[in-house]
Amino acid sequence: NKDQMKIETLAGVRDLTLYSIGGRVRSVKVDMGNVHLNPAEVPVKLEGERIINHPVVIGGQRYHINCVSVGNPHCVVFTDHVDNVDIENVGPLFEHSELFPERVNTEFIRVVNRRTLKMRVWERGNGETLACGTGACAAVIAACENGFCEKGTDVTVKLLGGDLTVNYTDERVLLTGSAHLIYEGEFEY
Repeated sequence: NKDQMKIETLAGVRDLTLYSIGGRVRSVKVDMGNVHLNPAEVPVKLEGERIINHPVVIGGQRYHINCVSVGNPHCVVFTDHVDNVDIENVGPLFEHSELFPERVNTEFIRVVNRRTLKMRVWERGNGETLACGTGACAAVIAACENGFCEKGTDVTVKLLGGDLTVNYTDERVLLTGSAHLIYEGEFEY
């Protein structure tokens, strides 16, 4: 019966706005807090103030990477053919690269237009996942920093598990997504 709440995460307290229909929460907007582009804060072992469109070689292949922390480390790679990425083989190469001392989540992104991105994500320790909120934020941040999208506009990120909306400004990142029950279970201990 609330439309505002706070949740404590490992990255800090997050403010949420809940949108309900018929007494049930249907979507949630989260203020994701501070964004870190400094390599030491991501962390990534590269020099500079920011790692944006930076050439590297991983697994013998050249990539241009964008490194962002949204409370956890992300490496964003833009590609013209996101569906053709061999994520099962390439994902672990990024995750375990010596460039990333805490390992890394890697987003492979196709820019559809200035307000739409298509994303596949390799999450460290999990493999390819259907959705990743912090990854969608990292993708939009990298897209804005590269001039593919505009700050202060809603950008739809299309993932295998559904769409998320991200709005990135110099002050904050807002993430909005649907709220659906996908699993129920019981456990005993």
